[in-house]
Amino acid sequence: MPNLEGKVCLVTGASRGIGKGIALQLITNGATCYITGRDIAKLEDVKAEAKHRGAEGKCIPVQCDHSKDEEIKKLFEQISNEQNETLDLLVNNAYSAITFVFENAKTNFWDQPMDSWDQVNNVGLRNHYLCTVYASRMMVKQRQGLIINMSSAGAIGPLFTPLYGIGKAAIDRMVTDCATELKKYNVAFLSLWPGPVKTELLLGDTGKMSDSHEMITDWGETPEFCGKAVSHLLCDKNIIRRSGQVWMTTDIADEHGYTDIDGNSPASMRSFKLMFALTLLKPLAPFIPRWIKVPFWLSFYFKTEF
Repeated sequence: MPNLEGKVCLVTGASRGIGKGIALQLITNGATCYITGRDIAKLEDVKAEAKHRGAEGKCIPVQCDHSKDEEIKKLFEQISNEQNETLDLLVNNAYSAITFVFENAKTNFWDQPMDSWDQVNNVGLRNHYLCTVYASRMMVKQRQGLIINMSSAGAIGPLFTPLYGIGKAAIDRMVTDCATELKKYNVAFLSLWPGPVKTELLLGDTGKMSDSHEMITDWGETPEFCGKAVSHLLCDKNIIRRSGQVWMTTDIADEHGYTDIDGNSPASMRSFKLMFALTLLKPLAPFIPRWIKVPFWLSFYFKTEF
């Protein structure tokens, strides 16, 4: 795995799930990593887990409510003061609406609470933008840096509830437009799409597991698979070539030849293997080579144009 010694990173929303998985990989690989969340005890647990592994890097938990602008501002001031105005990586991952979108996945959008927009896209879309602004101010001065928005295929097709897709599409568009301005300062900005992820929230109640949860256990990624992708991206000396684009975790893994922490090689959302697994052709899925995929550009062909 990459050597991230000397790299200063920030992963928002890292007390559990994907954020925690990314942070653990960055710290394990030698980075100094600030992690944020509302529950400082959970953040300290992440730090303790990294220490127990004998991680080479340093974990710095910071309690931060990403719905509060002043706390976001103080977060970046702390990093700037403690790290000599250096920040190599920002991973925008904080998101407070997972429970909401799952609970409302079968509820018409017009029947959802009137404050649904803020519940879904405040700590998410809006917060990602604010963090990107503060990180960009530091990185532009350095003339280098990487910002990653954690997004999903919900950006191009219906998933959960319309507000979820609206937010993810806007997050990807943020990457495209902001990357255009950042490129001349050698700062890269990209979106990273994981596939189905085996998070604590999704796997917590195996006794009542739905078909979709079974698909996740059979074909999904661990949260640290995202962390491996982020670690490799941070070490990419020509990362600017990826800027302004969407990348899948499985494609980064195929390019660099690594597996998940459980030894598995998760199937790409573009692979015929996974497509078969989600249909009546499921019995044939184990026999389909995982490298047979739909071209990435074709995935966008079917999205709604506007």
